[in-house]
Amino acid sequence: MVRANRSRTTSCGKRFCGGRCACASTLRVLPNGSTTPDARLSDDPALLDLPQRLSVFGATRLTTDQLAVLSTLGLHRDVHLWLPHPSPQMWQRLADRPIPPRRRDDDSALVVRHPLLASLARDVRELQFRLRGTDFADIEHPAPARPRTLLGRVQADIAADIAADAAAGGSEEVVAPDGTVAVHVCHGPARQVEVLRESLLHLFVADETLQPRDVIVMCPDIETYAPLIRASFGQGVLGHPAHGLRVRLADRALHQTNEVLSVLDVLLTIADGRITASQVLDLAAAGPVRTRFGFDDDDLERVAGWSAEAGARWGLSPGQRTAFGLGDFPQNTFRTALDRVLLGATADETEGTWLKMALPLDDVDSNDIDLAGRFAEYIDRLDVTVRKLRVPQSAVAWRQQILTGLDLLTDLPAAQSWQRAQANRELAEALGDGGDTELRLSDMRALLGSRLAGRPTRSNFRTGELTVCTMVPMRSVPHRVVILLGLDDEVYPRTGAVDGDDVLARDPMLGERDPRSEDRQLLLDAIMSAQQKLLLFFTGADPVNGSQRPPAIPLSEVIDVLKRTVDPEKIDEVVQRHPLQPFDPRYFRTPDPFSFDRSALAGAQASERQPQPVPAFLPAALPPRPPEDVDLDELVAFAIHPTQAFLRQRLGIRIPDVDDDVADALSIELNGLEEWDIGDRMLTARLAGTTLETFRDTEWRRQSLPPAKLGQNAFRRVGQDVEMLVHMCLPVHEGAPESIDIDVDLGNGRRLSGTVAGVHGNRLARSSYSTLAPKHRMQAWVRLLALAVSRPETQWLGVVTGRARGRGAMRSILTPPDDPAAELARLVELRDRGLCEPLPIATKASAEYADRRESGAGVEDATEAAAKEFSGTFGDGKDRHLVHVYGDGVTFAHFIAATPDSTEATWSEEPTRFGVVARRLWAPLLACEMSEKIAPSRSGRS
Repeated sequence: MVRANRSRTTSCGKRFCGGRCACASTLRVLPNGSTTPDARLSDDPALLDLPQRLSVFGATRLTTDQLAVLSTLGLHRDVHLWLPHPSPQMWQRLADRPIPPRRRDDDSALVVRHPLLASLARDVRELQFRLRGTDFADIEHPAPARPRTLLGRVQADIAADIAADAAAGGSEEVVAPDGTVAVHVCHGPARQVEVLRESLLHLFVADETLQPRDVIVMCPDIETYAPLIRASFGQGVLGHPAHGLRVRLADRALHQTNEVLSVLDVLLTIADGRITASQVLDLAAAGPVRTRFGFDDDDLERVAGWSAEAGARWGLSPGQRTAFGLGDFPQNTFRTALDRVLLGATADETEGTWLKMALPLDDVDSNDIDLAGRFAEYIDRLDVTVRKLRVPQSAVAWRQQILTGLDLLTDLPAAQSWQRAQANRELAEALGDGGDTELRLSDMRALLGSRLAGRPTRSNFRTGELTVCTMVPMRSVPHRVVILLGLDDEVYPRTGAVDGDDVLARDPMLGERDPRSEDRQLLLDAIMSAQQKLLLFFTGADPVNGSQRPPAIPLSEVIDVLKRTVDPEKIDEVVQRHPLQPFDPRYFRTPDPFSFDRSALAGAQASERQPQPVPAFLPAALPPRPPEDVDLDELVAFAIHPTQAFLRQRLGIRIPDVDDDVADALSIELNGLEEWDIGDRMLTARLAGTTLETFRDTEWRRQSLPPAKLGQNAFRRVGQDVEMLVHMCLPVHEGAPESIDIDVDLGNGRRLSGTVAGVHGNRLARSSYSTLAPKHRMQAWVRLLALAVSRPETQWLGVVTGRARGRGAMRSILTPPDDPAAELARLVELRDRGLCEPLPIATKASAEYADRRESGAGVEDATEAAAKEFSGTFGDGKDRHLVHVYGDGVTFAHFIAATPDSTEATWSEEPTRFGVVARRLWAPLLACEMSEKIAPSRSGRS
C-alpha cells in the first residue's frame, strides 16, 4: 500500500519514525541479474533486508523504476509515501482526469483555479498522474488551521485552489499588509544581503522566542552569495549587531570548501588550454600550493613581477604550444621566462651576454636565489602534471595521475589534512568502478564536475545557527521564517538547454526531469512551508545606473497574487523598494528606523548636513626640515616634477599608476609604450656601439617583440626611426662615456653629492627616443650646473636630443650661466620650499608659460598657452600626482589661483604664484639654451 500525505507539514509522518526509512536508493543495493528489479523482488521478497514497514518522505518526482520498486515492495510490505502536497482540492480536481501520455498532452494547468498552482505545481501534478498507474490508497492528513494573516490567506487560497481575487471567483475579503509576507527589491546581491541582515534583526527583536534555528534562508546561487553572507554575519569584530549572529552555509560546492579539490578543479580546467600567466599566478596563490612551495605574499608579488618582466604570456613550454600551431615559437612561455630568471641570478643584462635563448633578467638579486629555485620547481611540477592530464588513459591511471599531481603541487597543515582525505574519497567514488575504461580529459571534467559542484548535504541544519542553503527538495520543511534570497531573473529558475543528443528531452513523458519546473515547485513548497513569515529578495534595480529590472517570472507571479490579495493602496508595504545605499536617511526615520547600522547612521547624518567643500590637501605649509645634504638625483627629480618630489621625498607617499592586468596574450603589434621602450633601448645600445643585429638578437631573447614576421616588421619600423636619431646623435656621443662624481659645498654645512653619467669630453650628452620634452631639458640643466660648479675649469656643454613632432629631431644646447653656483643655490632653495608644500608647478605648463614670458608675450597670452598644455589629452592635469593633491578634474584656473607671498613677489613681476615659480625655475635655463631642429638626411636611414 502506498499512502499519500497531502498535509503541508510532515508532522503526521512523525508517527512512523520508529521504523526504518527506505527510498529510491533501494535500486542501488539490488544484486545483479538478468530480470528487472521489481520482478526479482516479486519472486523473492526476502531479497532485501528491509523491515515490514517502509516510509518515503518528500518526493515530488519518481522515476519509472522507482515506482516499480515501491509498488513491488508494497506487495509484501507496508509502504508509506508521504507527499507534501500544496492543495487537497487540486488533488481532487485531478483525481478523475484522464492520464496524459506525454507532457505536451497535459492540460491539467487549465483545470486548477489558483494561478500559482497552475504555474508552479507541474511536478506534483505529474506525480499524481504517475501514481494513478500503481495500486495505492491515498489518505489525506488535513493541515492545521492557518492564521488570519496575509501569509495564511495566501496559503489557504492555494490549499483550497481558490482564485486570488473576487473577479475570478475568489474571496472578496481584502487582507491588510501585516509583515508576514514581504518582497524586498534591492540593488544587486550585496544590497540584498544587507537588507536581509536588517530584516532578520527586526524579526529577532520583535519576537524574543524566535531563534536562528527557526529561520531558513534558501538561495538559488549559493556560491555568489556565500562571501557576502560571511562578510555580513558572524564576524564578531565590528559594531553591527548581526556580526554576532552565527551563520552556517550548507550545500556549497566541494571545490569552494576544500582547497585541494579547488586546485584539482583548476588543473582539469587549464590542462588542455593555453595556460596563461594569470592562471599560473592565481594557482600559485592557492593555499595548498603556497604551503607546498613556501610562497608568501611578498614572494607572489615578486614572482608576478618577474613573470611580467621576463615576458611570460601563455604556455608552460614550447611543446605545449604545438596544439595551437606555435610549437616553434618558444618566446613568452614560462619555460623561457624561467631561464631568464635563473640566469639573472648569476649574470647581468647590462653585460650584453646571453646563454642560448636566455637573456639574464636584471631584477634578480642574490637574495632571490632561493625564491627563484622554488618558482622553477613550481613551474616544472606544474608542467609535468598538466602533460600527464592531457593523455587519454584508464580510470585507474587517471586516479593515480591526479593523486600524483596533487602530491607534487599541494601540501596542507596537519589541521587541514581532512581536505586531502576528502579529495581521495571523492576520486575513489568517482573512478572506483571505471576499471580499464579509457577516459579523456573532457570525460574527467564531466565526471568530476558534478561531484565538485554544490549538492545537498545532511549536515548544518537545526544546529542552533542561522542556516543558509541552496534551493533543493526537502529544504523547505516547516520553519517559522522562510527566506528566499537571490530570486533574480536569468539566475532563477535554472536554464535547461536541451542536449542535441537527448532525443527523449525533445518530447518528454510525464515525470521527466526539468530543472526549471523543479525550481518552480521549490518556490511553491517554500511558500507553503513558512509558518509565520515569508521574505523574498531579488535584484530589482541595476546597482550602477539604477534602471529597474524585472523579477524572475515565478516571483512576478507571486507578486501578482499578492497585489490581488491585499489592498492595492498598501501594496508598497508588501513589495518594498530599497534605496541604493545603506546610509540613506530614509532608513533612520523615527519612530521605526529600519537599519541597525551605526556607521550607516553616521553616513546618513553627514549626508543631510550642508555640503562642505573638499578640504585642501595641505591646509598650511609644513615646517622646514633641518638643513641636510642634498642628493643630486633627488634634486633632479624635484626640478622635473616638484609635486611628485614633495609626496615622495617629504611625505614618503608613492602614487601608484593604474595597475594593468597580467598580460595573457601574445602581442601582434606594439602599442605606443612598448614601441617607445624598445626604441629607447635600441637608441642607447646603438650609441654605445652595439650593432643592430646584436641588439635584435638581444631583443628576441628579451621576448618583447611579436612572434615571427610580425616582430620583424615591428623591429624594422622602430629601427628606421632609431637609425635616423643615431646618425644625428653619434657626433655628440663621440668617445667613450664617462661618469663624474659630484661633491659641491652648498654652504651652511650642506653638500650636494651624486654622479653624472654620459659625459663625453666636455659634453653632457642626452639622447632620447621620445619627443624632446621639458623634463629632458631640465634634467640635463640641473646636472650641467652640478658639473660646472664641481669642475669650473672645464667649458661644459649640455646637448639634449629627441624626436621632433613629425620628421627629424630637436636638439637643446645648454651652456652654464656665469655664476652656476648661485643658480644651483637658488634651485636648492626652491626645493626646500617645495618640500614644505606642493608648489604650483606643472612641468609642461610651467615651461610653456616661462618660455612665452621670456620671449616677450603678455601674461594673458602666456596663461592661455599654458592652459592648453595643462588641459590637453596628455596634459599635466591628467598627472596622477597632481590629481592626488588637487583632486580629480582640477582646472587650470584653480591650479594657478594662488598669489605669491612677499618673498616670492621679489623674484619677478607676475600676478600669480604659478607664474613666479615657473619663471624662477625656468628662466635661467631659457637664458642659456639654444634650440635647433635637425632635418633627416638619406644617409641617416637604415
